[in-house]
Amino acid sequence: MKNKIVGMKKWTAAFCVMLLAGTLLSGCGQKGNTADTTAEATTPATAEAKKSEAQLPDGTYTAEFHTDSSMFHVNEACDGKGTLTVENGEMTIHISLTSKNIQNLYPGLAEDAKKEGAVLLNPVVDTVEYSDGTTEEVNGFDVPVPWLTEEFDLALVGTKGTWYDHKVSVSNPEPVDKETPEQNLTDLSDGTYQIDLTMEGGSGKATVQSPANLTVTQGKVTATIEWSSPNYDYMVVDGEKYLPVNQDGNSMFEIPVTAFDKPVTVIGDTVAMSKPHEVEYTITFHSDTIKRIEE
Repeated sequence: MKNKIVGMKKWTAAFCVMLLAGTLLSGCGQKGNTADTTAEATTPATAEAKKSEAQLPDGTYTAEFHTDSSMFHVNEACDGKGTLTVENGEMTIHISLTSKNIQNLYPGLAEDAKKEGAVLLNPVVDTVEYSDGTTEEVNGFDVPVPWLTEEFDLALVGTKGTWYDHKVSVSNPEPVDKETPEQNLTDLSDGTYQIDLTMEGGSGKATVQSPANLTVTQGKVTATIEWSSPNYDYMVVDGEKYLPVNQDGNSMFEIPVTAFDKPVTVIGDTVAMSKPHEVEYTITFHSDTIKRIEE
């Protein structure tokens, strides 16, 4: 009887050990399955969340385009930006590159770009204009944008036929202002004002003073333009030649203002070189900065 009791105790102890081990094994398995399930559920959800956060109202925007390489970037004439178009919730950015050396892009990894049936992004020819007025033809691409701010894969192939992986991102979209009616210059009453202006063109060495003075007389608006150099002997605006209004110091001209908020082409003739040279510029007068000068 005693032996039976001892035997029963051993069997009971063994059973308890087996039960405990099974419970522990079951717990590890459950934990592993949970982790795997979470991983499978999180990755697509995270991607979808990023895409959801990136949605913008349909329209056209300027946006910054960043890459992980100094050899692959948008053209310097574009100030690091491209044109982002949103249509039916789908985002595409058009970028102008630095040359025609990049032949194709692929929204994904290089290894997938090389597979049969891969849909590659083909270039179009863009003409970019530099600050000195020169132009160049380069390759441009329309790149699908899955989300903003966060990086995504974009592979490229050059003239040598080798594919490379890159990470890119698109951020800081700004709506492109729709064309607004030109402000009526006669809205300004007679008097003296100041207005901010920007100038582009030339070599970039010469500048004009901003803000500039505006004089309004019976609806006629005249701006006093002061150059950063004394070497301009005349300006041409809308086919009319204007001479300096001063004899000492930097060259100053009084020219008509024909429009606000859009570039107006002017010519400045400089005598700083070995012979006089006409240089084309554009000047934009920004109407939202107009301030009346108290007399």
